[in-house]
Amino acid sequence: MDTGNGESSWHFFNRQRKVPFDEGAIREFLEVLAQDLARGSEFSVVVSSDEALRHANRQFRNVRRTTDVLSFPDGEDGYLGDLLISAPRAARQAAQHGHSIEEEIRVLALHGMLHLRGYDHARDEGEMDAEERRLRERYGLASGLIERCSA
Repeated sequence: MDTGNGESSWHFFNRQRKVPFDEGAIREFLEVLAQDLARGSEFSVVVSSDEALRHANRQFRNVRRTTDVLSFPDGEDGYLGDLLISAPRAARQAAQHGHSIEEEIRVLALHGMLHLRGYDHARDEGEMDAEERRLRERYGLASGLIERCSA
């Protein structure tokens, strides 16, 4: 949402139509992330297909499989970067963990936003995990990606 008053702005694009979800609920959560984490910077979130994430994963990370969320930090002043989320993967993970697809997309958006803020669970000493847990509790979200992988 472009606020026009110097506050954080964000853009949301739903590029897939096969997996239904409540876009309004996602937009509300992105507004919360913009206020809490973007700190005056702009970011974009694109919800797309498994194929789009598989292609981006291969192109940018040289990994030949789909994934649930990819973060593309920009580094340009005032622009945090972009998040790419797979709707089909989010739907499968939501079913596996017993919550809604909207809940899963929120979990993925939070995880991706932390990457845009510079956290890296592959290299830090548990800092991203601790921050993700703190924020999930604050927002009332289900188990996070790092927690799932370490369980």
